[in-house]
Amino acid sequence: MPADFTDPDALAQAVIDVVGRRIVLGLPLGLGKANHVANALFARAMADPSIHLHIFSALTLEPPRPKSEMEARFVGPVLDRLLGGYPALAYAAVQRADALPANIQVDEFFFQAGTRLNVASAQRSYISANYTHASRYLLDRGVNVVAQLVAKRGDRFSLSGNSDITLDLLTARQAGQAAFLLVGQVNDELPFMPGDGDLAIEVFSHVLDGPAVQFPLFAPPKEPVTDAHYAIGFHAAGLIPDGGTLQMGIGSISDAVAQGLIVRHRQPAAFRETLERLAPGQPVRHAEPFDTGLYACTEMFVDCLLDLYRAGVLKRQVDGAVLHGGFFLGPKAFYTALRDMPDAERARFQMKAISFTNELYGDEEAKRLARRGGRFINTAMMATLLGAVISDGLEDGRVVSGVGGQYNFVAQAFALADARSIITLDAVRGAGPSTTSNILWSYGHGTIPRHLRDVVVTEYGVADLRGKTDRDVIAALLAVADSRFQPGLLKAALEAGKIEAGYQIDAAHRDNTPERLAAALRPAKDAGLAPLFPFGTDFDALEQSMLPALAALKAAQPSPARLARLLWSGLTASSKDAGPALARLALDHPGDLKARLYAALFKGAWRATHRPGIEP
Repeated sequence: MPADFTDPDALAQAVIDVVGRRIVLGLPLGLGKANHVANALFARAMADPSIHLHIFSALTLEPPRPKSEMEARFVGPVLDRLLGGYPALAYAAVQRADALPANIQVDEFFFQAGTRLNVASAQRSYISANYTHASRYLLDRGVNVVAQLVAKRGDRFSLSGNSDITLDLLTARQAGQAAFLLVGQVNDELPFMPGDGDLAIEVFSHVLDGPAVQFPLFAPPKEPVTDAHYAIGFHAAGLIPDGGTLQMGIGSISDAVAQGLIVRHRQPAAFRETLERLAPGQPVRHAEPFDTGLYACTEMFVDCLLDLYRAGVLKRQVDGAVLHGGFFLGPKAFYTALRDMPDAERARFQMKAISFTNELYGDEEAKRLARRGGRFINTAMMATLLGAVISDGLEDGRVVSGVGGQYNFVAQAFALADARSIITLDAVRGAGPSTTSNILWSYGHGTIPRHLRDVVVTEYGVADLRGKTDRDVIAALLAVADSRFQPGLLKAALEAGKIEAGYQIDAAHRDNTPERLAAALRPAKDAGLAPLFPFGTDFDALEQSMLPALAALKAAQPSPARLARLLWSGLTASSKDAGPALARLALDHPGDLKARLYAALFKGAWRATHRPGIEP
């Protein structure tokens, strides 16, 4: 039986008494970290240089940091509402300040996107690893403590949303390949997930539980779905066969894919018409409703997969489950829905080891049968015109996020007879004069090499690259690039001799512009098929009404002329209509000149987005 504690400091001392003063602490990726346990051990090591603490983890969750004062005025209250009470991981703040002492080391194989880009110590201690290899690297380091957040039911504990690496570590421990303490911290908000992560109490050595160590789960706010992401989502939804297998991650592109699949299932004619408007001349591959339905085998169980289940799209069962996943993270409503689900229904969502979801090894024949028609959807930051994909880092060596399981699923797509890897990609980033193409001739870093090029989807269509010559790959990617950058990309390909002199991009693809995209999506949006938040939001009604104005203000920032127009419009506008929004931003009674300028800019953006015919 485990030793029970209500005080994390007492538990930390008990752990040190067992393992000694060299602690190799494994913390699960994302949601599953036992924050109070980790903080107590970190505090001991900070106070006592003779204690060596080596933390191995991934996806250390921290609240988003507003990038401007206006963003802070809007997002601050939302974050307080959603993440207030979430105990910060103490090591993260010290690492971010590059102030970790010599006796403490923090290694991560995946970063919360962008949060460690300018943290030198984090960049130095990053481990480039496939998700499936992380447990091996942790074993190599001599892990002796794993601290995991768990759900409790009677004398059973559930690994809940993080069965991913812990189950693989426990398999190694059972085989005599590791000896570590499994420390559980009970959280009453975690849903008790059935399956392989439903463990007997004897598996744990120490358990922390009690009112003082309860806390709200990390629940990031959902992002609105932009026109570009809806276009990407609908294109991708048209590539998924009925009866197939689905994998995808978190974010607004996945929400758009899910919404596209639901529209396809409920209104196939409207779905087909939308695709034909978005990409004239491109064939529609799949627009049929889902009679057999999809099965999800995905490293991440995201909330929109639950919406696909509710809509009758996710319904093909494998061993009684419509979904096998490795970890989950999502909004509060997602956690509540899983918690409140009847046991029999929750049993259709099985959490597994990451070695199960991300690999074919181990019971390979059954996995191959189950994962028929696989469509493995992952996002990227950039792609080269020759088909290499950049998802995790920059060419100067700095890491934005990590490889995670992206390579695992690309490899599966080639290993399975009828599977495809789908890389989704915004054709451009930035706004105004700072707009740049995400499709490049070349780049000095890669995540997925060109020899594994398969399907790339941008807002402008689908580029099928598998098995194609370099020339045909270039032509296909030019067709889905933004037209503002097509001439430069074509010039680079011509200069390299990779495409024939005189080649011209088809006329149907020379109008790849945001304006054409908006017009193509307008009927779907007017029909309610592409709402800003297809699966709900934590923003209230007033906050939702403010989003278009804030987006217009953000889009105008690179252009002094556009900012000047907004400022003049705001200075001459009444505050009447925008009054509640200004009060929400604490700009209804601006004091200093800076606040008055912010108020005027917001009024100008509000006027532009709420009164048709006024240019933002």
